[in-house]
Amino acid sequence: MRATEQFIAFKTIVIREFLRFIRIWIQTIVPPMVTTALYFLIFGNLIGPRLGEIQGVRYIDYLVPGLIMMAIITNAYSNVVSSFYGAKFQHHIEEMLVAPVPYYVIVLGYATGGVARGLIVGLAVTAVAWAFTDVHVHSLGVTLAVALLTALLFSLAGLINGVFAKSFDDISIVPTFILTPLTYLGGIFYSLDMLPEPWRSLSLLNPILYMVNTFRYGLLGISDLGLASSFAIMIGFVLVLFLSGLALLNRGIGIRT
Repeated sequence: MRATEQFIAFKTIVIREFLRFIRIWIQTIVPPMVTTALYFLIFGNLIGPRLGEIQGVRYIDYLVPGLIMMAIITNAYSNVVSSFYGAKFQHHIEEMLVAPVPYYVIVLGYATGGVARGLIVGLAVTAVAWAFTDVHVHSLGVTLAVALLTALLFSLAGLINGVFAKSFDDISIVPTFILTPLTYLGGIFYSLDMLPEPWRSLSLLNPILYMVNTFRYGLLGISDLGLASSFAIMIGFVLVLFLSGLALLNRGIGIRT
């Protein structure tokens, strides 16, 4: 299959994934905006003034990076896992498998669709944040890089969940019992320095902590962790998940019977 044909296949998957969530924008984009507004009203305006500042930043401003990251993570993940499992459930995933389309094109196509939804929702949540705060971007390059890597990472994770899922219940188990706890314990609402031992050391095992803190540096210029190690962890996870998703498709796990 020539490069031009591969690009056409990739573009087709991406356009389909984009139209899939943008057609129902009231269900995919608006709810995270409403949820974020509630977080700012409750935690930022009501509880925040009692907590004071964290690392020289108002608590309501400190929340912004974490809430944007949470929106990117959940939407990138849910877009791919629901779409890929839907393709399996409706039995049209076989059409791509029998077509002369390399598996890496399929993986990248689905992942790009998840990245698109994650970043669009992230921008929508950012607009809501600016309505409540006066946060300005400290480093645009770091901010964009972290947002892109995070969306890509969890898009690939959603693909792997979709591969193994055998029912609609299976696509909600990981977000409910793994993704949500890791996200809430990933430094969204607090600084790592506020935790006593051994919880501080245990928190370092949470990969989302590195994403949230690096993104917080991009927006606010503060972080509990080093940028180099955080980027290394994110890139490492992206490579592992991409190769894992590619291997699963090659072996036909969860797809071929």
